[in-house]
Amino acid sequence: MLKFTPILLAILYALAMYRFSVWRTTRELDTQSTELADPVLKRMTDQLASALDLPRVRVHIYEIDPVNGLAAPDGRIFITRGFYRKFKTGEVSAEEMASVIAHELGHVALGHSRRRMIDFSGQNALRTALAMLLSRFLPGIGVWIANGLTTLLAARLSRGDEYEADAYAAALLTKAGIGTAPQKSLFKKLEALTSGAGGAMPAWLLSHPKTDERIAAIETLETRWQQSLS
Repeated sequence: MLKFTPILLAILYALAMYRFSVWRTTRELDTQSTELADPVLKRMTDQLASALDLPRVRVHIYEIDPVNGLAAPDGRIFITRGFYRKFKTGEVSAEEMASVIAHELGHVALGHSRRRMIDFSGQNALRTALAMLLSRFLPGIGVWIANGLTTLLAARLSRGDEYEADAYAAALLTKAGIGTAPQKSLFKKLEALTSGAGGAMPAWLLSHPKTDERIAAIETLETRWQQSLS
């Protein structure tokens, strides 16, 4: 029984971290966000809503500076104040902002936002269990190996989610009459847009596929759609 103690402790730790992470994320978003009220972007979100047969798509402004978009575990969509500033200064178009919103809608529709909270807890549990077990055989470096393995796993899961959300957004933008051109043009801008974020890499780029690979994946979808119509 004692040999299973590290695993049981890791599971209990994961459950506690999951509940705490959901509570902390929800509380922070509630206190640091307001609903977006921009007539130009509302026209974009109305097009997305119509394509989804929804009365409206609500978007919130998260009052932080890094350029980012995110989907909360409760299904709410956020763009950061920093991203919105890029739109107001003309560095990002309304259609490109719509592609961000469509991407985050994809994360919600595909269950990524809620699953990521669970994945986060599961990764912490796995990291803890591996560290405990490996440290018995490899004192001093077991923790480093455990961290490396779980980081690789998290990166692989994240890349898969991003490709799926990109594909969802591409289909939604096409159906909404906006098209995928803004989606692809924004990918090319992201590194420059986020380079002044104080050295902090935003979630858009952490463990994400490379820009050219994301664009190529969308173009593959477009070719497939065109062939199916011909």
